[in-house]
Amino acid sequence: MIAQLRARITDWTFVVPVVALIVLILTWGRELPPAVVAVTALFLAGAVLAAVHHAEVVAHRVGEPYGSLVLAVAVTVIEVALIVTLMISGGEKTQSLARDTVFAAVMITCNGILGLALLIGALRRRVAMFNPEGTGGALATVATLATLSLVVPNFTTSRPGPEFSPAQLAFAAVASLGLYGLFVLVQTGRHRDYFLPVDRQGAVVQAEEHADPPSNGAALTSLALLVVALIAVVGDAKTVSPAIESGVAAARLPHSFVGVIIALLVLLPETLAASRAARNDRVQISLNLALGSAMASIGLTIPAIAIASIWLDGPLLLGLGGTQMTLLALTVVAGVLTVVPGRATLLQGGVHLSLLAAFIFLAASP
Repeated sequence: MIAQLRARITDWTFVVPVVALIVLILTWGRELPPAVVAVTALFLAGAVLAAVHHAEVVAHRVGEPYGSLVLAVAVTVIEVALIVTLMISGGEKTQSLARDTVFAAVMITCNGILGLALLIGALRRRVAMFNPEGTGGALATVATLATLSLVVPNFTTSRPGPEFSPAQLAFAAVASLGLYGLFVLVQTGRHRDYFLPVDRQGAVVQAEEHADPPSNGAALTSLALLVVALIAVVGDAKTVSPAIESGVAAARLPHSFVGVIIALLVLLPETLAASRAARNDRVQISLNLALGSAMASIGLTIPAIAIASIWLDGPLLLGLGGTQMTLLALTVVAGVLTVVPGRATLLQGGVHLSLLAAFIFLAASP
């Protein structure tokens, strides 16, 4: 027993999140020299890998589709806390931070993570198989939430500019939270089978061929370390963000591109977890992670900023620009055409990754 405990404590997946959190505490709110920034970035990468490991342990214990919710919700809750904190302390330049971050998360998850999962699945089995019923419902929810929260503000007339009135923002917050809650109930209850992996004939795989699930103690330990790792990921990302801002300014990129970089860092655990699931021929789990993360990002962020707007000064800009709305429309159309057959090839994966590349390029060169 003592030997097992000692081995667990000295394991890198235990040490790295704790050290990354200590680094966060020691560096928070300070101007850092380049060498310290490099060390912080190193532990940030280690915390990402540790988060993936612990999320998989918890997911293995609770089973699917509950396991897919663990990482998505954990990352999103901390992401929301980071957005609200930056908006409260950032002043005028953060008026569009929530919009930029949420849109970046949607594009990264619905094109980057989803496209990468399809690409890996197709390379492994020639055709990536998944359940179109569950995936289609998830995509429809993401499209509804994104349009309601990020497109409609451009066309309302109660306030000038791309923003909601207080009543409209309250409605969007309640609708977003309600839709996300309804999806979770459907995914984990009445239609749970729609979100489980399928075999080559499209039949649901009820029993997965894996090692015995970890004990309750090991799962709880991994859950605690997952939270620690995610806090370290988001916190260390914020710590190194001044260096990122300086780099973005030196490269003469728009300030909003900082949000894209931070979103990429924060979503790394989900990207790695989805890639590993696709390599294990569980493409459905990868799609659950991708679309669930996009949904959670909107469904939790909009209510949070609606509450925070009570204390925030200045307008809250939510409406997307013309280029962004075009990319969102292309993403939804491509997603529908990808999901309907319940199977995808390298082509569909390439289409979604091309849309992600277009988003990143146009964010850097609007």
